[in-house]
Amino acid sequence: MKAVKILAVLLFSCMVLAAPALAKDTIKIGAILAVTGPASFLGAPEAKTLEMLVEDINKKGGIKGMKVELIIKDSGASPEKALSFAKQLIEEDKVLAIIGPSTSGETMKIKSVAEEAKAILISCAAAEVIVNPVAKYVFKTPQMDKHAVIKIFEQMKSMKLTKAGVLSSNTGFGKAGKEQIEKLAAEYGIQVVANEVYDKAATDLTAEVTKVKAAGAEAIINWSIEPAQAIVIKNARQIGFKGTIFQSHGFGNIEYVKAAGEAAEGVIFPAGRLLVVDVLPKNHPQKTVLTKYKKDYEAKYKEEASTFGGHAYDAMLILTKAIEKAGSTDKEAVRDAIENLKGVVGTGGVFTFSAQDHNGLDINAFEMLTVNKGKFELLSTPTKKDVTTKKK
Repeated sequence: MKAVKILAVLLFSCMVLAAPALAKDTIKIGAILAVTGPASFLGAPEAKTLEMLVEDINKKGGIKGMKVELIIKDSGASPEKALSFAKQLIEEDKVLAIIGPSTSGETMKIKSVAEEAKAILISCAAAEVIVNPVAKYVFKTPQMDKHAVIKIFEQMKSMKLTKAGVLSSNTGFGKAGKEQIEKLAAEYGIQVVANEVYDKAATDLTAEVTKVKAAGAEAIINWSIEPAQAIVIKNARQIGFKGTIFQSHGFGNIEYVKAAGEAAEGVIFPAGRLLVVDVLPKNHPQKTVLTKYKKDYEAKYKEEASTFGGHAYDAMLILTKAIEKAGSTDKEAVRDAIENLKGVVGTGGVFTFSAQDHNGLDINAFEMLTVNKGKFELLSTPTKKDVTTKKK
């Protein structure tokens, strides 16, 4: 009987000792994404991208020999749900890191939670306030609002346009973009003649674009990520607005063009290079990564790849590189590794992080794109004079 008890104790001890080793065989990564709901055009491709990448990583033996367990939570773009899921992933699931959320409002809702819990968060949302001021454990992959605004203002200057009518949605992304426009306009010689905020679920924006037109705007700058982007374009053309329409980098989904129809022709916006990868020179540093991601995604899901799915691709890439560099899944070591990554070629640009920069991208991550015959293409940078001449 005594021998049996001793054996039982030994077996229990072995199980206890083996438990950490077994745990180390799996890397738990959480993701909070708007897979359904009003921002599903962001979250759905992000979720699909992560599932595709994790499947491929595990087929190849995992990261440093450890398989990845991906836990996706569908927030439906609700900041409250995002907050609840963040706490669950951190406290119950004990994830190494969280990828997402999809939207800026959700990210700002959980930023302090991640920071207090010392949980790595790599957001797929764009607002600059996510990483400015810098929070030790919070990073993001989309390009900066500030850089997007500067690209638009530089384009306006090249076209001799000085009067802008601004429209923005009442979301975290809309608010952040609006603030950058207001902050930088004077520096680039741009006068904001109208500044309208609309509900993210708006289905008719005739009143708002009418105010912009009446104010004498030469161009419209719209800042949102919702389907209302297409409504802004359609309503503006319906009331006879003839000026240039600029969109934010949240316009990088061909579905918006389809929704706006012919009214989308000539829309100009800053974006990463995924949408124009086919025309990039062969020696461009992003060509190989972009081509492979686009090919793999479209072959697997039978739909066009978007820049939004690319944000999740970059988050997973950065996390993978950091784990490899750290040589472990120790959170502090992985966090430090992210902050010291240099020259990581992703879909959104070439990332170089530092203690002062938790985005890692500069203004060169953007190209200016336009809509021509229902397709995205590189903008040839026409001037106002050129446009007038063409009309004649």
